[in-house]
Amino acid sequence: MRVFVTGGSGFIGSAAVPELLGAGHQVLALARSDKSAEALKAAGAEVHRGGLDDPDDLARAAAGTDGVLHLAFNHDDFPDVTRAVETDLRVIEAIGAALEGSDRPFVVTSGTMMLAAVDGVATEQDIPAPRIHRGACDLAALALAERGVRSSVVRLAPTVHGRGDQGFVPQLIDVARRTGVAAYVGEGTNRWPAVHRLDAAHLYRLALESAPAGTALHGAADHGVPFKDIATAISKGLDVPLKSVPPTESEAHFGWLGAVAAIDNATSSERTRKLLGWEPEQPGLIADLEEGRHYF
Repeated sequence: MRVFVTGGSGFIGSAAVPELLGAGHQVLALARSDKSAEALKAAGAEVHRGGLDDPDDLARAAAGTDGVLHLAFNHDDFPDVTRAVETDLRVIEAIGAALEGSDRPFVVTSGTMMLAAVDGVATEQDIPAPRIHRGACDLAALALAERGVRSSVVRLAPTVHGRGDQGFVPQLIDVARRTGVAAYVGEGTNRWPAVHRLDAAHLYRLALESAPAGTALHGAADHGVPFKDIATAISKGLDVPLKSVPPTESEAHFGWLGAVAAIDNATSSERTRKLLGWEPEQPGLIADLEEGRHYF
């Protein structure tokens, strides 16, 4: 297939592009900057210059391909993501309209943390709340299945780790370095799922190739790492004390991360594994943290 990829030079996209090329696909990748364009060309992809602020241009690019991986998201305003979500919805709608009636694949990125888990473990059948983060984007993408698009959503774990990680865990490390303690909230028994970027990239390819229309998929290799275990690994890596922070002091200690540090987001990917034959092979989050490169 000739595949249009947004976010191809990003943390996961830079693994997804080689994954696609290695499987024999051709890649047309969106590049917002000269640096991104150069990296994509070096990886073997064709480049389409543009950005998320021009959905019509993205739709035209998508229309000339056999399928789309949508990985890009504007994190510039994080943690206030309202504008970014609105932009993402426009992009999903525009690309969806370009693919309507074609049965071509359109794989969209979402997250597990927005799910209201039943019995304490989020599954692929759980429905996100539309007003929580990218919940509306998730639902909009799945709804495209009714319009003749082979749409699917990869709900990523909040922690996607590996070389070059700039997400939640590196920020937790920065907080520990700044405060001199590796902290967790309360007893630290709340669970975070995790996935290595290379395993995530493989999942995106499998979704593109064979996910049925209207399918939600879970990118979670570690189903639920206790937050205290993450803090303990950081404590050892930085050689700083381990500390419990009361829930009332979470925001004061973690800053904006305080809003998510105590979330319990245990997530199953059992259905995803059975449906696509996805078997994560890379190190888990704690093993990755214990390797030590996060601290330099």
